[in-house]
Amino acid sequence: MKLQRKNGLRATALGALAVSGALVLTACGSDDNTGTAGGGKKTGAASNIKCDGAKGQLLASGSSAQKNAMDLWVKNYMAACPGVEINYKSSSSGEGIIAFNQGTVGFAGSDSALKPDEVAASKKICKSGQGINLPMVGGPIAIGYNLPGVKDLVLDAPTIAKIFNDKIKTWNDPAIAKLNPDAKLPSTPIQAFHRSDDSGTTQNLGKYLGKAAKADWPHDDEKKWPAPGGQAAPGSSGVAAQVKQAEGAIGYFELSYATSQNIPTVQIDTGASAPVAATSENASKAIAAAKVKGTGKDLALELDYTTKAEGAYPIVLVTYEIVCDSGNKAETLGTVKSFLTYTASEEGQKVLSEAGYAPIPAEINAKVRETVSGLS
Repeated sequence: MKLQRKNGLRATALGALAVSGALVLTACGSDDNTGTAGGGKKTGAASNIKCDGAKGQLLASGSSAQKNAMDLWVKNYMAACPGVEINYKSSSSGEGIIAFNQGTVGFAGSDSALKPDEVAASKKICKSGQGINLPMVGGPIAIGYNLPGVKDLVLDAPTIAKIFNDKIKTWNDPAIAKLNPDAKLPSTPIQAFHRSDDSGTTQNLGKYLGKAAKADWPHDDEKKWPAPGGQAAPGSSGVAAQVKQAEGAIGYFELSYATSQNIPTVQIDTGASAPVAATSENASKAIAAAKVKGTGKDLALELDYTTKAEGAYPIVLVTYEIVCDSGNKAETLGTVKSFLTYTASEEGQKVLSEAGYAPIPAEINAKVRETVSGLS
């Protein structure tokens, strides 16, 4: 059975990688291999990046969920556009939106769409417009754990809710044992870690638990951690670090953090025929069903957290880049448009798959590219 499962997962991954090319659009740029910023040459993977209008330094901040993707994007972009500096400060979605609405950054990263009061506040900065949401990064929120000797751990939404709501306290609890009949579960106390800062990752986990485990998760889906008990750590990197070093620990963070630190992740029993692993391909299956709920140029998405589709991983997030639809600062507008054109390009989206994220589906990504080109 395990061999069949591995072969099935391999086939799924290969199929998803083949599809990923269809999920993203061709990079906006020519193949002449010449840059326009600083007169430099384009090289290697950055060969299709267009630097038109980009200059100087661009400050941005926000979501730590997209940090690993942003690091790669910035590296590739700056290699293609000499003389341009992109400085993305990985903090939290809440801090990024505050910085954006204070006018100190050219764009912000957020794991959840702007709220009405945040849109209203943005109009003071976007003099002739307002802040809008551009979906740029997709991916699974992995539930990582540290339990030596236990592999392929399976949990469902009610059990996850009870763990993080301080109702299930040991790893050999009957609810966990029922989902893992072949595992030798120890009586080790559970150490549940959550984010100490306001986080869109927290909010998206809350949305999932609120939809899929209503009876066991009575909390609002806010950026601030709402449940009692547990231990807090700053950023996704902080939670991952605690899970990595503390036996009996469990926490939530983007898949790239689990992959880079070799942290095992929970498979989710969604009610489908088999538990679903946290992979970028499985997250893509869930994100592909998302619908645009924003109006006008705003592209905020509505995700289905209760999906039971085969192979669809339900705990997903989409990270938005927050920009002004109009009224952007003249000194950074060209760089914002150039950089976001790259991140939404075929090259930029391919980086997501390679880093454990999921590309944005083609129909939505087309709207993102169109919106970026019209920023003013």
